[in-house]
Amino acid sequence: MNPIPDDNNTSVSFFKKEVQKFVRDRNWTKFHTPQNLIQALGIEVSELSEIFLFKDISLKTINSDYDLLENISDEIADVFIYLVSLVNSINLDLTSAFTKKMEKNKDKYSLEEFNNGSYQKL
Repeated sequence: MNPIPDDNNTSVSFFKKEVQKFVRDRNWTKFHTPQNLIQALGIEVSELSEIFLFKDISLKTINSDYDLLENISDEIADVFIYLVSLVNSINLDLTSAFTKKMEKNKDKYSLEEFNNGSYQKL
């Protein structure tokens, strides 16, 4: 019996393959250019942002309001799907890109200078 996919048992390749198959099955590959995907990604981020516009929504509210959490989850998933499609369109190894960027971030935001909970250098 296969476990239900969740963050603890799912690889990046699962997402890449699922999105790639979804796009191919609908013959949308011709529309999934980097430019179009970046624009679609921006639109989806805006839709996520709109949920919070002019509201002060606490974590407690998010976690106790099923409809709100589902709406937020749907928009986050849309952002993720377009991001994965962009990764696919440029044939990027996301794990490698993530690892390299985290190393750069560790150098840029060293623990010696950024350890007081602020985004400002000490």
